[in-house]
Order: sequence, then C-alpha cells, then structure tokens
Amino acid sequence: MRLIFLGGPGSGKGTQAKKLVEKYDLTHISTGDLLRKAMKEGTKLGTTAKKYVDAGNLVPDDVILGMIKEKLKEIDGGFIFDGFPRTLEQARGLEDILDELNMEIDKVVNLNVEDQMIVNRLSARRMCKTCGFEYNLKTRPPEKEGICDKDGGELYQRSDDNVETIKNRLSLYHKNTEPIEDFYRERGKLVDIDGSGSFDEVYKSITESVGTG
Repeated sequence: MRLIFLGGPGSGKGTQAKKLVEKYDLTHISTGDLLRKAMKEGTKLGTTAKKYVDAGNLVPDDVILGMIKEKLKEIDGGFIFDGFPRTLEQARGLEDILDELNMEIDKVVNLNVEDQMIVNRLSARRMCKTCGFEYNLKTRPPEKEGICDKDGGELYQRSDDNVETIKNRLSLYHKNTEPIEDFYRERGKLVDIDGSGSFDEVYKSITESVGTG
C-alpha cells in the first residue's frame, strides 16, 4: 500500500495516517521529519537545507525531493506521504522519482473539511510538550485540563493556531493544493473523503476507499 494524504491544516490527515501506519505496518513519511533528521545528522542534503532554514527561507524543492528519494530507497514495503507533495512541482518531481524506482502510488486520499470547521478545530487544538500527542478541547479533551493522558506532560497551544494565522494558512493551502488535486485526479488516483465526521467515521471511509475496509 502506497498512499499520499492531502488535506488542509487541521483536516486530520496526520492522525488518520498514523493509525493506518500502525495497523498496516507502513512507513510514515513526513518532509518535516526528514528535514529535521537530515539536519541533525549533518548529511549533505541536511547541511544544504539548514542554510535555508537558518536564513528563514523555504527549502528548495530539489533538496526536499532529494531527501524523499533517499528515504524511498531505504523502504521495503508500503508507505504514506503525510502532507506531501505541497506544490505541483513537487508532485511532478515525486512522479519522476517513483518512475525511476519502479514504484507507483496506489491512492491519493484527499480529506475535505470546510474552512470554518478547520478554524474551529485548530483554535481548540492542544499538543503535549513531551510526546506530541494531539488533543482538541471540543472533540477530544484530556481527562485533566492542561495535562496529557499518556505521560502527564504539559499541554500547549501552537503559536500558529490562532484564527488569523489559520485563515492565512488555509488560503495558501487552497492556492497550492488545487493544482495537485487536479494532477492526481487526471491520473485516476485521487479519492475525495469527507473529513468532517468523527475520527472513526473518517477512518472507515478511508479504509474502504483504499481497499482495506
């Protein structure tokens, strides 16, 4: 199973992807994780990326795609791209890499959630400082206010989880992602999923759409 998960910030793609990864023993691929690992280890691509990050600039697509290619070469089995590709150029670059490695994406899961629902979700999101587990004060609150159920860590609100920033992120997401949706729809890979339901409802829709339900 080789999947791509698309969806705006707060659509739930990361949480859903992690459950599929655990259930079907897949590799979870996040460009953010790859960047942090490469920079920490001081690899050639990591060193290049760090120069851009330290300058406050976006890491170029060729560097990101280079990391993706290295990761795919290590993988023996299925995987899920979480929130990648982010631009049409990245989607095209990924397709070239997959062709070179004789791999193919099975499905592209596109989680659709109305913007106002995303604003409501993210403004109520809280994260554990220790383990990173995610809560929502409205839909999945912790048992004790401000405390993680799993390890007792302190919960915090991300600095970008304020209404104005969320709306800006959504606007940018729509601008960049609509061409990606069309790219995969033309290839018969895109599966649109209503992401507004409960976690279990959305998960069921995803598993049925990718042939595991």
